[in-house]
Amino acid sequence: MNILVVNAGSSSLKYQLIDTDTNEVGAKGICERIGMEGSLIEHKQLVKGLKVKIASPMNDHADAMKLVVKYLTDSEYGCIKDMNEIQAIGHRVVHGGAFFSGSILMTEDVLAKLEKCKAFAPLHTVAHLMGIKGCLDTMPNKPQVLVFDTAFHQTMEPEAYIYALPYEYYEKYGIRRYGMHGTSHRYVSAEMAKLLGKPIEETKIVTCHIGNGSSITAVKGGKVIDTSMGFTPLAGVEMGTRCGDIDPAIVTYIMDNEGLNTDQINDLMNKKSGFLGISGFSSDSRDLETAINNGESDEHYERAKLAVNILKHQIKKYIGGYAAAMNGLDAVVFTAGIGENNANLRELVCSDMEYLGIEFDVEANKNAVHVSNAVKLSTDASKVTVYVIPTNEELVIAKDTAAIVKSL
Repeated sequence: MNILVVNAGSSSLKYQLIDTDTNEVGAKGICERIGMEGSLIEHKQLVKGLKVKIASPMNDHADAMKLVVKYLTDSEYGCIKDMNEIQAIGHRVVHGGAFFSGSILMTEDVLAKLEKCKAFAPLHTVAHLMGIKGCLDTMPNKPQVLVFDTAFHQTMEPEAYIYALPYEYYEKYGIRRYGMHGTSHRYVSAEMAKLLGKPIEETKIVTCHIGNGSSITAVKGGKVIDTSMGFTPLAGVEMGTRCGDIDPAIVTYIMDNEGLNTDQINDLMNKKSGFLGISGFSSDSRDLETAINNGESDEHYERAKLAVNILKHQIKKYIGGYAAAMNGLDAVVFTAGIGENNANLRELVCSDMEYLGIEFDVEANKNAVHVSNAVKLSTDASKVTVYVIPTNEELVIAKDTAAIVKSL
């Protein structure tokens, strides 16, 4: 079954066409600067190894979807003859609030509930709604399925997701820990269970999705028991521009002393903190690694090193804490952009963890960059297995979409 997977941002739209019978990706691409000057589409036809990058006006996500269909069915760059070969559309949705505990077929009622999730992730949810509308305008008769980042985390017990605030705020506003990157954690934990060679119900795994946005999850028996992100994607470890967990009193203290309003403090914590705030020059871990590798002669060396060490320290704490919460640990998985490609961070995290049973293979780790398959990073003698596993959220979305559509 050919499933078009869509991940819509406020001014972008990523897509992949996946055959769920073979797991093959026929084409993928991105539409950028939607609704802005200089909008363009970058499309890759993977079977023939062709790609095209061309500027094209896109006033909205509907225009973007028309371009996507145009290139998917193009005689040279396409991989299908016409739109009839697309059986369904699967959408990545960041936050499902308390409404959605699993993937679901889109209906008017579902859309109405999604509208109510705007407060939890306003930038993401508005963008998703625009992407859905774009698909409805372009392919109105195709079934559409929503796959939520928060869904995999719905197995947490109340003691893990309830905040120690007056309980009425949970009842009135749904304030609780939701977690993010669920499709990624779900995919890599399942792959790790296969590599361990035992039923997932018998496994205890910590999955580290480390990218510009990062979250760490404890997966016991195939179910989430805790995760680092919370009510919003701001919580947890240090990220590219997000601060992660801080003393909440800091928020009001800065507001009072700097004269900031709620929008400004939100902007500070979400867009001016993390790697960018600590280093003072970049939110990109690659830039920080360059400064560190340049040594003390680089003006950014000290603060770049501090930014990386903060993240290292936090990941170590989460791994240790989650091992305690699960009463044991079989494996640690690194995934996502930084987790898959930053060998230095992985080594910093896994060094001096012998007490937990981790014996790290430094050489294997150094060679595990830009990998396309899972790579073992621990020695054979290690009691805890460590792997880097490239995530594949799009395949999870496609599989869920196909399963729901087949059951109609």
